[in-house]
Amino acid sequence: MVYTYLAYGFGGLALVLALATLGVKNKRGSLGTAALAAASAGVAAKYEAFLVLALAAMVIPWALFVATHFVDAAWRAKVGFCIFLGLASGLALYPTYIDERFARPDYDPNATGEAQAAYDAEGRAGHDGFGRFIRANVPFRLVRGLDLKGGFRVEYTVDVQEAIRDKRDRYYDDLKTAVARKWELIAEDGFLATQAQNDALSARAKFEKPRADVSKINVVFTTEEDASVINDQLMVRFAEELSVVRDTADKRKISFNIKKEVAESERRSAVNQAKDKILRRVDSLGLKEAAVSIREEDIVVEVPGEDRRQFEEIKALVSQTARLDFKMVDDGANGFADLQKDCPSCAEAGVEWSIENAPLGPGKTESRPYPLMRPREGEPINDTYKRFKAWAEKAMVVPDTHQIAFERESRPTGDGKEDVYWRAYYLFSRADVTGDMIRAAKREREQRAGGLGGWLVALEFSPRGADQFERVTGDNIKRRFAILLDEKVESAPVINQKIAGGGATITMGSGSIEEQHKAAGNLELVLKSGALPAPIVYKGEQQIGPSLGTDAILQGLKGGALGAVLVFIVMLVVYARAGFVAIVAVLFNMVLQVAVLAMLGASMTLPGIAGLALTIGIAVDANVLINERIRDELRAGKSPRQAVDIGYDRAFSAIVDGHVTTFIAGVILATYGSGPIKGFAVTLIIGMIVSMFTGVVCTRLVFDWVVRWRKAKVLSLG
Repeated sequence: MVYTYLAYGFGGLALVLALATLGVKNKRGSLGTAALAAASAGVAAKYEAFLVLALAAMVIPWALFVATHFVDAAWRAKVGFCIFLGLASGLALYPTYIDERFARPDYDPNATGEAQAAYDAEGRAGHDGFGRFIRANVPFRLVRGLDLKGGFRVEYTVDVQEAIRDKRDRYYDDLKTAVARKWELIAEDGFLATQAQNDALSARAKFEKPRADVSKINVVFTTEEDASVINDQLMVRFAEELSVVRDTADKRKISFNIKKEVAESERRSAVNQAKDKILRRVDSLGLKEAAVSIREEDIVVEVPGEDRRQFEEIKALVSQTARLDFKMVDDGANGFADLQKDCPSCAEAGVEWSIENAPLGPGKTESRPYPLMRPREGEPINDTYKRFKAWAEKAMVVPDTHQIAFERESRPTGDGKEDVYWRAYYLFSRADVTGDMIRAAKREREQRAGGLGGWLVALEFSPRGADQFERVTGDNIKRRFAILLDEKVESAPVINQKIAGGGATITMGSGSIEEQHKAAGNLELVLKSGALPAPIVYKGEQQIGPSLGTDAILQGLKGGALGAVLVFIVMLVVYARAGFVAIVAVLFNMVLQVAVLAMLGASMTLPGIAGLALTIGIAVDANVLINERIRDELRAGKSPRQAVDIGYDRAFSAIVDGHVTTFIAGVILATYGSGPIKGFAVTLIIGMIVSMFTGVVCTRLVFDWVVRWRKAKVLSLG
């Protein structure tokens, strides 16, 4: 409804301004610009493009002011730009004002996500009044931080046992490789890449990873002579972290244990790394100023604000381990064939079977069975995954060299719906390429011929990862290479040729373009911040109040307000009307700063308020320099117009020096700080940029009005 009114209103205004352009020849440029802006706003309203509509609408008063006769065209253009900024700031701050004044009237905490989304859609379409139309289409808000208002707290426990298990598994692979090299089953710089190599090693030594003890590796050699391969020379690289225990009764049996101090160090490292990477992920979402802290093996994340849906998105992003592995599919093994023949639990669990032509190498394919599981009536797809995984763990005994992994698939059914299910793969457990070999990840649009234009994440490997990826793909042509993210198969493409160049891609599935875009962005973010060293387990959450007491908040606000008032009084007393001009410029400065912070989705904290207060002092200092320079020129006998011109020119270098040095300090704090420190730094940086504009440009416009338009003979400088 609102869009319709705006389309007709701006269309009519565009017609009137177009006629005015024809009638007033000496103002055709500015009136034509206003007419074009009105027409653009009308078209944007017709197609419901709010951002274009808002920008075009705010250009109209700018252009119309330029069409007046004040001073000169350059002066009018600058004033028009200030009007534009003022309107834009008002638009940016209006939703925040309403939310703070009326306790978020557009948000129902008891509504479901779908109900709230439908209500927001009605507001964006303009069916609930103009005010709601503006608030629904302006997505950003300036919220009070944890110290001023509170927010949400969620606790996770780091699965440190999984971190130790990962370390044990790396030793397991390294020990097997070292023994295979010693027996010349593989090259000196090679890896156990093929089934034949693994079988040759297993014939002489059986390696085992006990499930009950995550810090232990057992090896049983075929002969005592083979067991002698475990000597001081081989153990040089493992001696600092592994202890060797030989069975006195049977010398063929040897155990390796991760030393206690190494395991304890791994625990502490896992928790600290998890904290750092979670903080990096949250900071990457914007200026949320979240707090991340450690309590033994627990990690506590505190997020400011009251937006439950946004909090749920942050939780999902934080809890994603983002462990990326590339593993070979073992299509040549027996895999699921025996289980298909005798599976008493399949019918009860809802397991179905399908057949595929599995690639076994150049020119070789064979039919292979694989299990799949569809969701039950009303069952979420992720619950189906958990049920499928639990069934597989009970139904199959998988050797240490292999694992079962699952991929979500969907196929159109022909009636406009999709058949969604999980399928299983039989993989080698060894990861040939891992996430720590990735140097960069970037979200991109799919460009390949025949693609559907969806989104993917392009990966760039480190030099070591690129070499490893090229070697593995060269050794396994016409076999499948599974890409796993958090133990779930993202895709399992067939390797058609050796892949050089150090790159790979992860597609985002068959969801909508918007869902793929969002999923690709989240995956890019977590891959850039790095995988968590171990999974984290959700422990609980709660809504929390402000970390500062009411008295502390009030005292802080009173202190900031009192300091600003005293500065304003001094400026009025010392510089009279020029001081009043400076005060107006500083207030405009504050409005612009807060508007920019709102557009960035920042949180206002007490350090942020301190940054605003500091900016007031620096902005006033700029005006003091200008006013004193003008005074000096007036004392030297210059006319008011000359004094203004020379005063601004001579004060400019000192103003730039002060602002640039403070700006550099802010950049350093923002780069190396986090949380409240980063909030203070960002407020300071924005303040310096805005202060330069308001102090040098805006106040100059007022002085030019006085000395050039009113032609004042005396300046009121106290």
